[in-house]
Amino acid sequence: MKWDKETFLDDLRSNATREVAKVGEILCDFTETHADKASWGRGKEYGTLTFKSKSDFGMVSLFQLTTRGYIKFNINALRQKDIPKPVIRDYLLKLESNFLKDYDEDNYPSDSYINMSELFNTSSQVEKFTQCIEGIAYRLRQ
Repeated sequence: MKWDKETFLDDLRSNATREVAKVGEILCDFTETHADKASWGRGKEYGTLTFKSKSDFGMVSLFQLTTRGYIKFNINALRQKDIPKPVIRDYLLKLESNFLKDYDEDNYPSDSYINMSELFNTSSQVEKFTQCIEGIAYRLRQ
């Protein structure tokens, strides 16, 4: 199955809380508006949406959403692509200050899905996250 915004949001609304579905909708709109490429998944079990940005290393994925209400920050994937350390450090600092979690290599050894209900408790956190992604994408395009 090839997912699109409509099927993604319908599935998200039926599989997540209203609050998580609202955050997912905001992040879908944000991805369609600000990503160099919004990549919709093809999975049968659940849908995915990936925010991709242009860089000197080709297209890089900054985060991925699922219709099950999860988000994955692709930090370790960025580390493996030799993205400049200041860009990664900026991404980490903004994530850590927004979500009060450590995303260093010891505490976040592999990119994994996190329930959005554990991260986004206020609209301010959603706004700070989108501002973070905008900034990182801008720096990657330079």
